[in-house]
Amino acid sequence: MITVSGVNVAVRKPLTVPEFLAWEERQKLPYEFDGWQPVAMTGGTIAHDLITFNIRKALDVGLAGGRCQTFGPDVKIAAGDTVRYPDAVVACTPQRNTSIIVEAPVVVFEVLSVDMSRTDRIDKVRDYLKAATIHRYAILEQDGVAAAVFERKADGWRVVTLTADGVLSMPEIDISLLLAECYIGVEVAASGG
Repeated sequence: MITVSGVNVAVRKPLTVPEFLAWEERQKLPYEFDGWQPVAMTGGTIAHDLITFNIRKALDVGLAGGRCQTFGPDVKIAAGDTVRYPDAVVACTPQRNTSIIVEAPVVVFEVLSVDMSRTDRIDKVRDYLKAATIHRYAILEQDGVAAAVFERKADGWRVVTLTADGVLSMPEIDISLLLAECYIGVEVAASGG
């Protein structure tokens, strides 16, 4: 308890990542951890699901037979003192089948949703850019064919904007994707070109 303006206020300390993981294990629904408290995951739309499926399918085809694997959206990554469920994530190190956390993620994808837009554009950018193994973070729009891609460079981070005819080059995993392929079956307006 602390006293603020003559009123006793209970002060809650933030959870640690191990405390959060133990707590989440007992929950029926998935939660992310923002470094302070659990955050309930919200349901998605058909467009969100299709875009996520298309990303994973394209990654699986492009990575087939190689050293890297695609995961998501049901497993999480730890980025500093946060725990997130990306829509898709690529790792190039062996993973334990029983693990609930993808170790050493290299490329991370999020598809924007109305409820989580601020989190994906601000909070997760901050979290993912701190993770030493992440070399690329792609944020895909849901209502138009467009993406913001954060690339790790020797001197820091660079942001690249892609539109309908853009190519998402990922040299760290030796593949490239046409951005439009991520939107197959989704009715959206093409953004620029």
